[in-house]
Amino acid sequence: MTGTGRQVWIVDDDLGIRTSLTRALRQRGFGVEAFDSAAAFLAGYDGESAGCVVLDYGMPDVNGLELQAELNSRGWPLAVIFITGHGGVRESVQAMKGGAIDFLEKPFRQSELVERIEAALVAAETLRTADANRQRIRSRFSRLTERETEIVEQVLTNPAASSSKELAAALGISPRTVDHHRARIMEKMGVRSMVELVRLASGLGET
Repeated sequence: MTGTGRQVWIVDDDLGIRTSLTRALRQRGFGVEAFDSAAAFLAGYDGESAGCVVLDYGMPDVNGLELQAELNSRGWPLAVIFITGHGGVRESVQAMKGGAIDFLEKPFRQSELVERIEAALVAAETLRTADANRQRIRSRFSRLTERETEIVEQVLTNPAASSSKELAAALGISPRTVDHHRARIMEKMGVRSMVELVRLASGLGET
Protein backbone atom coordinates (compact mmCIF):
# COMPACT_ATOMS: atom_id res chain seq x y z
CA MET A 1 0.00 0.00 0.00
CA THR A 2 1.47 3.37 -0.94
CA GLY A 3 0.43 6.87 0.02
CA THR A 4 -0.58 9.36 -2.65
CA GLY A 5 -0.62 12.48 -0.51
CA ARG A 6 -4.45 12.37 -0.82
CA GLN A 7 -4.93 8.94 0.68
CA VAL A 8 -7.95 8.23 2.89
CA TRP A 9 -8.71 5.13 4.92
CA ILE A 10 -12.30 4.59 6.05
CA VAL A 11 -12.79 2.39 9.12
CA ASP A 12 -16.49 1.80 9.80
CA ASP A 13 -18.56 -1.32 10.46
CA ASP A 14 -21.48 0.15 8.47
CA LEU A 15 -21.29 -1.13 4.87
CA GLY A 16 -23.53 1.68 3.60
CA ILE A 17 -21.24 4.35 5.06
CA ARG A 18 -18.14 2.67 3.66
CA THR A 19 -19.66 2.34 0.20
CA SER A 20 -21.05 5.87 -0.08
CA LEU A 21 -17.95 7.56 1.32
CA THR A 22 -15.63 5.51 -0.86
CA ARG A 23 -17.55 6.46 -3.98
CA ALA A 24 -17.79 10.14 -3.05
CA LEU A 25 -14.13 10.49 -2.14
CA ARG A 26 -12.86 8.67 -5.21
CA GLN A 27 -14.95 10.97 -7.39
CA ARG A 28 -13.08 13.87 -5.81
CA GLY A 29 -9.66 12.39 -6.57
CA PHE A 30 -8.79 10.74 -3.28
CA GLY A 31 -7.19 7.34 -3.00
CA VAL A 32 -9.52 5.36 -0.75
CA GLU A 33 -9.41 2.05 1.10
CA ALA A 34 -12.20 0.92 3.39
CA PHE A 35 -12.18 -1.50 6.32
CA ASP A 36 -15.02 -2.90 8.41
CA SER A 37 -13.09 -3.10 11.69
CA ALA A 38 -10.06 -1.84 13.56
CA ALA A 39 -8.42 -5.25 13.25
CA ALA A 40 -8.83 -5.24 9.47
CA PHE A 41 -7.26 -1.80 9.23
CA LEU A 42 -4.33 -2.71 11.47
CA ALA A 43 -3.69 -5.75 9.30
CA GLY A 44 -3.97 -3.82 6.04
CA TYR A 45 -2.09 -0.59 6.74
CA ASP A 46 1.64 -0.54 5.99
CA GLY A 47 2.65 1.69 8.91
CA GLU A 48 4.33 4.29 6.68
CA SER A 49 1.91 5.82 4.19
CA ALA A 50 0.68 9.29 5.12
CA GLY A 51 -2.94 10.32 4.86
CA CYS A 52 -6.20 10.61 6.75
CA VAL A 53 -8.23 7.99 8.62
CA VAL A 54 -11.98 8.53 8.78
CA LEU A 55 -12.76 6.52 11.87
CA ASP A 56 -16.13 5.42 13.25
CA TYR A 57 -16.30 6.15 16.97
CA GLY A 58 -18.69 3.39 17.98
CA MET A 59 -17.40 0.20 16.36
CA PRO A 60 -17.82 -3.10 18.22
CA ASP A 61 -14.83 -5.05 19.60
CA VAL A 62 -12.15 -2.34 19.23
CA ASN A 63 -13.83 1.06 19.19
CA GLY A 64 -12.58 4.23 17.56
CA LEU A 65 -10.84 5.64 20.62
CA GLU A 66 -9.03 2.35 21.22
CA LEU A 67 -7.86 2.26 17.62
CA GLN A 68 -6.71 5.87 17.89
CA ALA A 69 -4.67 4.96 20.98
CA GLU A 70 -3.09 2.08 19.07
CA LEU A 71 -2.19 4.36 16.15
CA ASN A 72 -0.56 6.78 18.57
CA SER A 73 1.39 4.03 20.31
CA ARG A 74 2.77 2.85 16.97
CA GLY A 75 3.65 6.39 15.90
CA TRP A 76 1.87 6.07 12.56
CA PRO A 77 1.77 9.28 10.45
CA LEU A 78 -2.00 9.62 10.12
CA ALA A 79 -4.51 12.39 10.62
CA VAL A 80 -7.68 11.13 12.31
CA ILE A 81 -11.23 12.34 11.76
CA PHE A 82 -13.91 10.71 13.91
CA ILE A 83 -17.46 10.18 12.70
CA THR A 84 -20.18 9.05 15.08
CA GLY A 85 -23.90 8.59 15.33
CA HIS A 86 -24.05 9.12 19.09
CA GLY A 87 -21.19 11.38 20.04
CA GLY A 88 -21.24 14.04 22.67
CA VAL A 89 -18.96 16.58 24.28
CA ARG A 90 -17.16 14.00 26.40
CA GLU A 91 -16.43 11.76 23.43
CA SER A 92 -15.23 14.61 21.25
CA VAL A 93 -12.95 15.89 24.02
CA GLN A 94 -11.44 12.41 24.41
CA ALA A 95 -10.86 12.18 20.67
CA MET A 96 -9.24 15.62 20.46
CA LYS A 97 -7.01 14.89 23.46
CA GLY A 98 -5.81 11.84 21.57
CA GLY A 99 -4.79 14.06 18.67
CA ALA A 100 -7.83 13.81 16.38
CA ILE A 101 -8.07 16.56 13.79
CA ASP A 102 -11.86 16.65 13.76
CA PHE A 103 -15.05 15.02 15.09
CA LEU A 104 -18.23 14.84 12.96
CA GLU A 105 -21.65 13.63 14.04
CA LYS A 106 -23.81 11.63 11.63
CA PRO A 107 -25.63 12.53 9.52
CA PHE A 108 -23.26 14.96 7.82
CA ARG A 109 -22.94 16.35 4.34
CA GLN A 110 -20.31 14.60 2.26
CA SER A 111 -19.05 17.99 1.11
CA GLU A 112 -18.44 18.90 4.75
CA LEU A 113 -16.42 15.73 5.32
CA VAL A 114 -14.37 16.43 2.19
CA GLU A 115 -13.55 19.90 3.50
CA ARG A 116 -12.48 18.43 6.85
CA ILE A 117 -10.34 15.79 5.12
CA GLU A 118 -8.61 18.44 3.00
CA ALA A 119 -7.81 20.43 6.14
CA ALA A 120 -6.68 17.30 7.97
CA LEU A 121 -4.30 16.34 5.17
CA VAL A 122 -2.72 19.79 5.24
CA ALA A 123 -2.35 19.59 9.03
CA ALA A 124 -0.93 16.08 8.81
CA GLU A 125 1.63 17.11 6.21
CA THR A 126 2.71 20.03 8.38
CA LEU A 127 3.14 17.72 11.37
CA ARG A 128 4.95 15.12 9.26
CA THR A 129 7.38 17.74 7.94
CA ALA A 130 8.05 19.01 11.45
CA ASP A 131 8.60 15.45 12.70
CA ALA A 132 11.00 14.69 9.85
CA ASN A 133 12.92 17.85 10.71
CA ARG A 134 13.15 16.81 14.36
CA GLN A 135 14.42 13.40 13.30
CA ARG A 136 17.15 15.02 11.18
CA ILE A 137 18.22 17.20 14.10
CA ARG A 138 18.29 14.21 16.47
CA SER A 139 20.41 12.36 13.94
CA ARG A 140 22.94 15.21 13.98
CA PHE A 141 23.05 15.19 17.79
CA SER A 142 23.66 11.44 17.75
CA ARG A 143 26.91 11.97 15.83
CA LEU A 144 28.47 14.01 18.64
CA THR A 145 31.17 12.43 20.79
CA GLU A 146 30.76 12.16 24.56
CA ARG A 147 32.87 15.28 25.16
CA GLU A 148 31.06 17.22 22.44
CA THR A 149 27.74 16.23 24.01
CA GLU A 150 28.97 17.51 27.39
CA ILE A 151 29.82 20.87 25.85
CA VAL A 152 26.43 21.09 24.14
CA GLU A 153 24.66 20.25 27.41
CA GLN A 154 26.61 23.00 29.17
CA VAL A 155 25.65 25.50 26.48
CA LEU A 156 21.98 24.51 26.63
CA THR A 157 21.92 24.60 30.42
CA ASN A 158 23.49 28.05 30.61
CA PRO A 159 23.64 29.80 27.21
CA ALA A 160 24.87 33.02 28.83
CA ALA A 161 28.07 31.26 29.97
CA SER A 162 29.10 29.62 26.73
CA SER A 163 32.45 31.24 26.02
CA SER A 164 35.41 28.90 25.58
CA LYS A 165 36.88 30.08 28.85
CA GLU A 166 33.66 29.52 30.78
CA LEU A 167 33.07 26.11 29.24
CA ALA A 168 36.67 25.09 29.92
CA ALA A 169 36.32 26.04 33.59
CA ALA A 170 33.05 24.12 33.91
CA LEU A 171 34.43 20.97 32.30
CA GLY A 172 38.01 21.09 33.62
CA ILE A 173 39.66 21.28 30.20
CA SER A 174 41.62 23.94 28.35
CA PRO A 175 39.97 26.70 26.30
CA ARG A 176 41.93 25.51 23.28
CA THR A 177 40.40 22.06 23.64
CA VAL A 178 36.95 23.65 23.89
CA ASP A 179 37.64 25.62 20.71
CA HIS A 180 38.52 22.40 18.90
CA HIS A 181 35.34 20.68 20.09
CA ARG A 182 33.18 23.71 19.30
CA ALA A 183 34.41 23.72 15.72
CA ARG A 184 33.58 20.02 15.37
CA ILE A 185 30.16 20.51 16.98
CA MET A 186 29.21 23.33 14.62
CA GLU A 187 30.42 21.32 11.64
CA LYS A 188 28.41 18.25 12.62
CA MET A 189 25.31 20.23 13.55
CA GLY A 190 25.42 22.46 10.49
CA VAL A 191 25.35 25.71 12.48
CA ARG A 192 27.60 28.77 12.48
CA SER A 193 27.33 29.71 16.15
CA MET A 194 26.31 28.41 19.53
CA VAL A 195 23.28 30.71 19.35
CA GLU A 196 22.10 28.78 16.27
CA LEU A 197 22.77 25.55 18.15
CA VAL A 198 20.50 26.65 21.01
CA ARG A 199 17.76 27.55 18.54
CA LEU A 200 18.14 24.18 16.85
CA ALA A 201 17.88 22.32 20.14
CA SER A 202 14.86 24.38 21.21
CA GLY A 203 12.92 22.83 18.34
CA LEU A 204 13.36 19.48 20.06
CA GLY A 205 12.28 20.75 23.45
CA GLU A 206 15.81 20.33 24.73
CA THR A 207 16.02 23.72 26.37
